[in-house]
Amino acid sequence: MVGLLDQAHALLTDLHSRELMPFLKEWPSPSEWRSVAPSSVPVLRWLGRVQQSATVFSAPLVNALVPAAASLAWRRSYSPAAVDAQFYENYGWTEFAGLTGPVPSRRLACGVLLLGPHVTYPPHRHEADEIYVPLAGTAEWKHGDDGWRERLPGSVIHHAPYVPHAMRTGQEPLLALYLWHSENLAQESRLDPAPGPT
Repeated sequence: MVGLLDQAHALLTDLHSRELMPFLKEWPSPSEWRSVAPSSVPVLRWLGRVQQSATVFSAPLVNALVPAAASLAWRRSYSPAAVDAQFYENYGWTEFAGLTGPVPSRRLACGVLLLGPHVTYPPHRHEADEIYVPLAGTAEWKHGDDGWRERLPGSVIHHAPYVPHAMRTGQEPLLALYLWHSENLAQESRLDPAPGPT
């Protein structure tokens, strides 16, 4: 598991993005490690497709993640009652470092999000400062009141605290590296209320 965090750090450093600097300054030391019980989610069935579509820059991390996936703790942030069934069955994330990941960290969380094809992650927000870097698969991202925008693997996508954001996939599943930076990593992501009838 520590190897995945090292691969993530190398990938992020190679992007040379100024937006990543505050996150990289908080990078946890992999000298500490804790055992985390593995758990699975249905969306893992798309990992083979994800591996096939990994780009040159992300292949080392993706190729390390796929064989390790069964030993990781995969989670979902929302209950089945809060989201539609299509999203719930095609969504999951795992943490490499943070409050629950194998590498303890109190101010920075790092892991990956996996979405299946034809899925919309509805608008949501949180206090944590967030970065996403798509690793495989092209998806559209919505930030605040802006329209949907296609973002390619290697893009650095920043969501400031409390700014609503959403994602949607097309024909391909999406694997994206995520970073959360906050004094309160125990916070929850909150879905925005669905718009009422017009």
